Amino acid sequence: MGAITYDIEIPSSIPATKMFKAVVLDADTLIPKIMPQAIKSVEFLEGDGGVGTVKIIHFGEGSQYKSAKHRVDAIDTENLTHSYTIVEGDALADVLESITYHVKIVPTEDGGCICKNRSIYHTKGDVEITEEKIKEGKEKAMQMFKAIEAYLQANA
Repeated sequence: MGAITYDIEIPSSIPATKMFKAVVLDADTLIPKIMPQAIKSVEFLEGDGGVGTVKIIHFGEGSQYKSAKHRVDAIDTENLTHSYTIVEGDALADVLESITYHVKIVPTEDGGCICKNRSIYHTKGDVEITEEKIKEGKEKAMQMFKAIEAYLQANA
């Protein structure tokens, strides 16, 4: 099994704690509300949202995937960090064992924040992941983040 790591940083004018609440703590209800074409619903299998929680994300009509099973690995509301792993689902196809995401929301001097997201793709065997696939994933993450930002700005 190999591991391929990619980082993305997205600046925002939204204060860090407010963005963390939306992107991490309220995401399961907020994203289906503002982007139902991306995520239709979230179903909890185990836990209450904290570490160890297992949930199934049901993707919307606009997605090429049906569902993904997520496990919450870490959540730190004080340091605004969150880690989770996709452990099952058609998004992994036959090439990935799992995908782990580490999210950190960093306050900026101007009152906004930067969302730092590290994605670690754990491949099966020595499978290669194309730049195109990674770019696609980054663009989707950016779209979701920007949609949440726009929602927060419009509903301040």
